[in-house]
Amino acid sequence: MFKPFHLRSVWIAGRFLSRLPFPDPGSTTAPEIGHSVVWYPLIGLLLGAVSASTAWLLTGSDTGVAAALVLMAWVWATGGLHLDGIADSADGWVGGLGSRERTLEIMKDPRCGAMGVTVIGLVLIAKFAGLQALLAQGDGWLLLWLPLLARVQLNLLLLTTPYARTQGMAYAQAHYLPRRTVWLTSGLIAASVGGILGALGAALLLTMLIVLVLARRTMLARLNGFTGDTAGALIEVTETALLIVAVLSSF
Repeated sequence: MFKPFHLRSVWIAGRFLSRLPFPDPGSTTAPEIGHSVVWYPLIGLLLGAVSASTAWLLTGSDTGVAAALVLMAWVWATGGLHLDGIADSADGWVGGLGSRERTLEIMKDPRCGAMGVTVIGLVLIAKFAGLQALLAQGDGWLLLWLPLLARVQLNLLLLTTPYARTQGMAYAQAHYLPRRTVWLTSGLIAASVGGILGALGAALLLTMLIVLVLARRTMLARLNGFTGDTAGALIEVTETALLIVAVLSSF
């Protein structure tokens, strides 16, 4: 039986990472935000369930139409949170011209520039193509695992990478997360996915780690750490890469 504190942590994580109907936890403290990080993979699993369930309900439909509807459900479930992050990151990386301060300044601008719009379009096209191929192969159930692994990767980023700013919600996530618990749960989830999916699971885990290493190196080189926007960008890139690998591994 979960304690109320733990349930509150689930609500905080769910309300932040998704548009699913979690109870409103009200005002939150920085330590509560940090402790909610433990539940990020669970929210990822629920997001995957939305996509996988949508795919199942559309079994037998035209794969192009089904892929479009699954993609819409996927984006709706997250509220476009991570798409916003990858758009801001793209604008910052291009407009920042190698400057840490300029990059951080651009990423704070709520307006979306040409590069941000372009990257969102490319990500959605890649996801649509991957979904269409995955559904054509009858493997829509694999969508259950992709958001889960991307949120495990998010936790690994928080565990291993400094925060680039001096304040913000991501600072609370990184500073107050229960490190030992997050390490343990991340390892258990990765081992479970590998055991359930076998060789495909190993390929997905390897992809996740490669993307993390490359993204982390890029963030450290430009910003000396991560921001909420680059964390969101990492999730979008990871989900797209995992989807493509899932398709290619199923042939």
